[in-house]
Amino acid sequence: MESFTVKQENFNCSEYGNGSCPENERSLVIRAAMYSFMAGAIFITVFGNLAMIVSISYFKQLHTPTNFLILSMAVTDFLLGFTIMPYSMVRSVENCWYFGLTFCKIHYSFDLMLSITSIFHLCSVAIDRFYAICCPLHYSTKMTISVIKRLLLVCWSVPGAFAFGVVFSEAYADGIEGYDILVACSSSCPVMFNKLWGTTLFVAGFFTPSSMMIGIYGKIFAVSKKHVRVINNLPENQNNQMRKDKKAAKTLGIVMGVFLLCWFPCFFTILLDPFLNFSTPVILFDALTWFGYFNSTCNPLIYGFFYPWFRRALKYILLGKIFSSHFHNTNLFIQKETE
Repeated sequence: MESFTVKQENFNCSEYGNGSCPENERSLVIRAAMYSFMAGAIFITVFGNLAMIVSISYFKQLHTPTNFLILSMAVTDFLLGFTIMPYSMVRSVENCWYFGLTFCKIHYSFDLMLSITSIFHLCSVAIDRFYAICCPLHYSTKMTISVIKRLLLVCWSVPGAFAFGVVFSEAYADGIEGYDILVACSSSCPVMFNKLWGTTLFVAGFFTPSSMMIGIYGKIFAVSKKHVRVINNLPENQNNQMRKDKKAAKTLGIVMGVFLLCWFPCFFTILLDPFLNFSTPVILFDALTWFGYFNSTCNPLIYGFFYPWFRRALKYILLGKIFSSHFHNTNLFIQKETE
C-alpha cells in the first residue's frame, strides 16, 4: 500500500475524487433488492455445489471417473460462490472497491482462474463422455483414475499459472494509456486487458476449448443417433448402461451449453473492449460478469433436475442419514432411470 500512496501523490486525482468512493446514486430500495438477489444467487451457488461435493465424496457408488471430474467442477463453482461473488456483490452494489489494491489483484486472479478452470473441466468431461459413448470398449483403459488425476492437474495448474502470472505481472496493462493514473486514483479495482492479452485470453481460454467441446459433443450425438437403432437389441445390462451414458452426455451437454451462454458475452467483451478504446460502460461489463457468475448457480440446479441420484443424495444429506454408519454404501440407483 505504500507504493500505491506514493503513486497517488504523483498524480492529479481530482478527476477520480482523490481515490475516494463516488456517491452512490442508487436508492436504498434498489440496493436492498440487488443485495437480496445476489445473496440468493450466492446461497444457491455455495450450498448447491457443496451438496454435490458431499454427495460424490460420501457415496461410494458415485466414485466413478466422470463423477470425479464433476466433483472437481463443483469445487470450482463452490469456490467462486464462496470467495469471489460476495466481494463482487459489494463492488457491484456500492460502485466501489473497499478492499485495497493488492486484494483487488488477488480477487481478479482467482476470478479469472476459476472461470478458465471451469471450461477446462468441461473439456475434460467432454473427452470422458467421448470415450464412454464412441469408444465404450476402450473406455475403462483410457479413462482410468490416474488419467483423471492428470487431467485435473492440468485443469487447475494451467489456468492458475496464467491468471496469477498475467494479473500480478500487469502484462495485461502494457501499452494502455492512462492506466497508471487510473490504478492510483480510482477506487473501482480496474483491470483492463490490452489487445494482445485480451485476444490471447479469448482465443486460448475460451474460443479454442469451446470449439473443441462443440466438436466432441457433435460427434457424441451423431454416434448416439446410430445407437438408437441397435439399443433395443442389446442385453438389458448393456441397454441400461448405454441409456445412462447417453443421458449423462445429454445432461453434461446442457451444462456445457449453459456455460457458453453465460460466459461468452463477458469473454467477447474482454476481446472487443481494447479495440473500442475501452468504451464499454462499467455497468454493462459488471452485468456481463454477473451473468457469467450465474453459471455456477445454474449447475447444481441442472444436476438436481436431470440426475435422480443427486436428488436422492440431497434428500439423505438433509435428513442427516449420512451420519449413520455404513450409509455410504446406499444404492442411489434403485429406480430405473429413463431418458
